[in-house]
Amino acid sequence: MKLPVYFLLAVLPALASAAEVDRAKAFGNPSAPLQIELFSDFQCPSCRALHLDQLPFIMRDYVNTGKAYLIYKEFPLPMHPHAREAAAYACASARIGKYDKVADVLFQSQPSWAENGKVYETVASVLSPADRKKVQALAKDPSVLGEIERDVQEGQQERINQTPTLLVIRNGRKYPIGGMLNYDLLRRFLDDLISK
Repeated sequence: MKLPVYFLLAVLPALASAAEVDRAKAFGNPSAPLQIELFSDFQCPSCRALHLDQLPFIMRDYVNTGKAYLIYKEFPLPMHPHAREAAAYACASARIGKYDKVADVLFQSQPSWAENGKVYETVASVLSPADRKKVQALAKDPSVLGEIERDVQEGQQERINQTPTLLVIRNGRKYPIGGMLNYDLLRRFLDDLISK
């Protein structure tokens, strides 16, 4: 009887250290056949194009149908001076259940705030006054900043070298897809993975 107890004691720390998924930044069924981790930078024009032009189809065809579980990962690139601030506001908004609303406005208004640096004003435009105060405070919280850093480190460990990158996971095997996407090719690839 002692052997299983020792085994559990040895395994529990490893299980506890496994990357936790922020459910406020994840969409779909966690038991879906595919898991898609989207490493993205709010100031990246290609990420904007993916968010506005391709993501609605991925959501419609895979996430909303139970075929894929989509998890957003923050990957602000150093060359984008406002990307980390935008990620902090987005992660803070996730804590109050407004991630998708804030992510949408950040991508829609990216040309403007990327130029003038008015990231908070952009975020505030879709939040109530009470939510603005919460998000502004949370954006400076060490746990929120740590979440962004964990996402960046995870991306570096996965050798993510561009945004956007979709890390598609099926049966423990990882398939990174970086850069601009052709949705028809992506759909064929995803359907092929699901059929295996």
